[in-house]
Amino acid sequence: MGMVETVGLVLHPRRDSKTAIDTIIEWARSRNVTVLGSPEEVGRIDCSAIAVDGATLVDRADLLVSLGGDGTMLRTMRLIAGRPTPVLGVNLGRLGFLAEIDVDELSAALSAIDGNQYAVEPRMAVRTTLPEGATVTAFNDIALVRTPGHGLSEVAVSVQGHPFVRYASDAVIVATSTGSTAYSFSAGGPIVSPTVEGFLVVPAAAHSTFNRAIVLSADEEVALDVLPTSGRLAVEVDGAVVGHLPPGHRLTVTAMRAAARVVRLGTTTFYERARRKLRVSGSAEVDWEVP
Repeated sequence: MGMVETVGLVLHPRRDSKTAIDTIIEWARSRNVTVLGSPEEVGRIDCSAIAVDGATLVDRADLLVSLGGDGTMLRTMRLIAGRPTPVLGVNLGRLGFLAEIDVDELSAALSAIDGNQYAVEPRMAVRTTLPEGATVTAFNDIALVRTPGHGLSEVAVSVQGHPFVRYASDAVIVATSTGSTAYSFSAGGPIVSPTVEGFLVVPAAAHSTFNRAIVLSADEEVALDVLPTSGRLAVEVDGAVVGHLPPGHRLTVTAMRAAARVVRLGTTTFYERARRKLRVSGSAEVDWEVP
C-alpha cells in the first residue's frame, strides 16, 4: 500500500476542473484511495468525491490537491496551516509560483507522491490577531492599506518592542518570502528565496523620506501602530480585506515556521518560475545564456 489513502480536493471557484478531478478519481479508484471535497465545491461537479466539511477534510486527508492557481494554493495552505499534510498544486490557468504541475502530469505526480518519490518545501506564514479577537494567517502578506478618501496609511513600525521607522504610504506590507513575488514585489521589495525563514516590511508608494524595505528574522515580532494622522486602513490578508483599523490601533505580526508543506517533484525551480512569471531579463548591456 502506498502512502496516500485519502486525497482532499480544493477547487478554484470558477475555472473548469472537471478533467483534473476525473483524473484524480480514476487514479484513486485503481488504488482504493478515498477522495474528499467540500460540499459547495464538489457539489457543482458531477463526480464521485465524498462531500465533507472543512474540519473533516483537513483531518482525514493524507494529501491535499489544489486545483487552480496561486490564489487557490494560498487558500489550501491556510486551510491546512500548522499541519504536516503535503499540498500539491495543479495549475489550471496562468503560470504561478506555487503550483507544481499541469493537468496532463497529474496521474504520474500522484503515483510519485504515493511512492514517496517527492520532496516538500516548507513555507512560512505570518499571523496576527485582529482587534475583535480573530486570528488570521497569511502565506503571502498582511497589509495595512489606505482606504480611498480617508488619507494615507501612516504607520509606526516597531521591532521587538523597539520603535524603528514611521511610514506614510499607500500601504504597509508585511510579506513572507513566498509573498516577496506578490504585492511586496510590486511595491519595490526584493525577491526572496522561499527557503529563507524571514519576512519583509515594505511600504507601497511611500511619501516619507525613508522608503526602504526592512528584512526581519522569523524570530522577531513586528508591531504596526496606526498613527493619529493616518486615515482609516483596510487590513488585507493575502489580498482579501478582513477588517479595518482606525487611528490609534495596533497590529502585532509574528512568523509561523513551516506552516505548510508544498509538494515538489523536481520538474522546475523557484528561479525558473520567477524568471518566467516576472519576465526577468538581464542587463541591456550584457547578453548571456543560462547553461
